[in-house]
Amino acid sequence: MALLDDVIDASGGIARWNSLSRFTLHLSVAGTLFSSAGHASEFKDVTAEGSTRTQSVRFTGITGGEHSGSFQPDAITIESPEGEVLRSWRDPSLAFPEAGSASLADELHLVFFCGVAIWSYLTNPFLLAHPDVVVEELAPWRENTETWRRLRAQFPPSVITLAPEQIFYFDENALQRRTDHDLFGMKVAHYSWAHDNFGGIVVPTLRRAQTLRPDGTVIAKPVLMDVEIFDAVFE
Repeated sequence: MALLDDVIDASGGIARWNSLSRFTLHLSVAGTLFSSAGHASEFKDVTAEGSTRTQSVRFTGITGGEHSGSFQPDAITIESPEGEVLRSWRDPSLAFPEAGSASLADELHLVFFCGVAIWSYLTNPFLLAHPDVVVEELAPWRENTETWRRLRAQFPPSVITLAPEQIFYFDENALQRRTDHDLFGMKVAHYSWAHDNFGGIVVPTLRRAQTLRPDGTVIAKPVLMDVEIFDAVFE
């Protein structure tokens, strides 16, 4: 598909991506999804280390440096700085919370949510080339004065995502600028901008999630989620 090829090339190319196995991020995550659940500063100034090939992310420095959290498809864990498992949640994909932001009040749910989100942010758009992901180009979208091209992706059950169907928007430079999907009973849009090149991989360093009106326009407030990536290393 021509658009998908352009998008992957703009983000660094499939050859470079396939040569990698791991990423390390320095980032902060906030927003009303976190503050309303009592975790306003839980993911402020943390490190995320993960695999580019399998769904796995480990966060260090959460809860002010008191804990670490690990996301894998079959288990979520909360650990002490020394690596002792304090709490765990087996088979989390079978019970992803859907009751709204209060579902993130449990720290295990929070680690699960952030693990799925951050891994998806770092592996897309390359993940869209996976043979089990069904991708379809949609009609272009007018975003203010710009025209963005769109891809609708249907993810297989084997990939844990925030939503099985998502719509990705790309600007004139083929860089990802927005993603729409369902979340906690809402329609949301994740905007992404301030792209930077980290070792040959182009990543948006700022992201913001907001709710959508039925016509596809965005409700400015509240901001559900803000993500700022300060640094990224791929290896």
